[in-house]
Amino acid sequence: MFGINLNSVLPMRTEPAEQSEMCSQLLFGEHFSILETSDRWLFIHNMSDGYEGWVDRKMVTPISEEIADELSESDPAIVNRPLANGYVDSRGENILLPGGCVLPFYNVNSERFSICETEFRLARESVNMPNEKIFSGEELVSIAFMYLNTPYLWGGRNALGIDCSGFVQTVLRICGRRMPRDAAKQVEQGTVVSFLQEARAGDLAFFENQEGSIVHVGILVNNSEIIHASGRVKLERIDAQGIVNEETGRHSHRLRVIKRVV
Repeated sequence: MFGINLNSVLPMRTEPAEQSEMCSQLLFGEHFSILETSDRWLFIHNMSDGYEGWVDRKMVTPISEEIADELSESDPAIVNRPLANGYVDSRGENILLPGGCVLPFYNVNSERFSICETEFRLARESVNMPNEKIFSGEELVSIAFMYLNTPYLWGGRNALGIDCSGFVQTVLRICGRRMPRDAAKQVEQGTVVSFLQEARAGDLAFFENQEGSIVHVGILVNNSEIIHASGRVKLERIDAQGIVNEETGRHSHRLRVIKRVV
C-alpha cells in the first residue's frame, strides 16, 4: 500500500498517538509506502529520504502502486523558497507550500501539476526544475540565509520550525541534492575537508557529543562562520574546536569533521 502527502506538512510520530514525539515531517508531494496499519494510524516509510514513523491516516491520500512507482522514478520540481503560495484550482483555495517540497509532474508552461485528479498551480519563479543548474557553495549559503531566525523545532523540516539536520536537508534539496534525514547519516555524504582553514562556502560541519556520536550539523558560510539551527537558525563563529555561542562566547558544539557535498 502507498500514499502521498497533499498537506503543507504532515507530522511523523514515534508512536501511534497524538501525544507522541514528532520525529520528522512529510512535506507536500512526498510519497510513502505503508508498512503497518491500525484503526487510525499508519506506519510509513518516506520514499524521499527513507525515514519511518507513524502518521494520522485521515491526513493522507492513498495512491496505487503504479503511481508510486512513477513517482519514485521521476525527478520532481522543488519549491525554491521557504514558503510559496500555491493554489488548488479545483477548489479555488490557497495552499502554503514549504521550501524543499516536491511537485510531481509540474509543467513549466502551464505552471500546473495534477495529483490524484486534483490540479494545483504554482508560479514558475517559485520552482526549481530538476537538473536546471549546478548550484555553487555561495548559492547554497544564500538559500540557507532565507531561513535565518526560523525557530528550532525537533523533527521540523519547514520555515515555521526546523531542526539542524532538517535545515541542511531542505537547503540541499532546493539545490537539487538529496540528503538523508539525520546528521548521523548525512555525515556519510561528500568528501572530507581536512582543515577548517581549507573550508569554503557550502561545506557542512558536523559536531559530536561526549560519546563521539554525531549530533549536530550546520552549513559553513566561510572558514570562520556557520549558519545552523540551534534555538533558531542563526549565524555564529566557528573555530577548530567548534561553534562559539553568540551570547556566552563559549563553545556550544564540538567540531568532528567537515564534508564537501557541492
